[in-house]
Amino acid sequence: MIKRIIFTAIIGMMSIISVNAQSCGIENKAFKSGEFLVYDLYFNWKFVWVKVGSASMSTMESRYAGKKVFRSSLTTRGNQKLDGIFVMRDTLLSYCDAATLAPVYFRKGALEGKRYYVDELWYSYPGNNCRLKMHRIDADGEQHWINKEYTDCVYDMMSIFLRARNFDASKMKKGDIIPMPISDARRLTNSWLKYRGKENFKVDGTGEKFRCLVFSFYEKEDGKDHELIRFYVTDDQNHLPVRLDMFLSFGSAKAFLRGYKGVRNPMSAKIK
Repeated sequence: MIKRIIFTAIIGMMSIISVNAQSCGIENKAFKSGEFLVYDLYFNWKFVWVKVGSASMSTMESRYAGKKVFRSSLTTRGNQKLDGIFVMRDTLLSYCDAATLAPVYFRKGALEGKRYYVDELWYSYPGNNCRLKMHRIDADGEQHWINKEYTDCVYDMMSIFLRARNFDASKMKKGDIIPMPISDARRLTNSWLKYRGKENFKVDGTGEKFRCLVFSFYEKEDGKDHELIRFYVTDDQNHLPVRLDMFLSFGSAKAFLRGYKGVRNPMSAKIK
């Protein structure tokens, strides 16, 4: 549960209302090849915030199936303190069309204790629909293949991040609800965002202060709405997530942006 929340928190920052699959592309104005982001992860242990690991994400231009794409990878690594609660040694990989950011391939390899499993998604767009070929390798080695087709756009946890960073939030109002159509190799998640307005935030450790847009991520489970994450993204064209508050069944966790390089646009949300 906590691993899924951390992944979703780091990469499911903002989304847009789902439209016909013909419009699954979007113009990229938010990032460029060579961007690199680093986060510190903290857990509230007996009323004390303890650093338990780190996460990093890189985006580079590459080629996939003969096409120019953005190759994005996310790695999370827990330290020895976190290993006492759960092991986190995971890597996510995504290929999105360089011109439209429409997803073409996604892979997640997750190590949990002695369990290791793999999720894969292949995308195609026949007849203006979004078709997914889904592949999962369980920890016992058993393989599962599923084919799904949707009339709306569907994304994975990585591709939604790249698309969402190009979302124009200037016309949003406090309280607005934004669906998040995210799939893994098992199911489509019933989840959404709620816009909470704007706040200023000072990053611990670096001392940098930013004007931020604040969102909450919700999932419906057992007929109830659960707020899983509250996050802060820079109120500029980069839309970099700088703070994440994660509400867990057994405590609280946070992630803070520790470093960034290769960003495309000026960090105009930074307060001097």
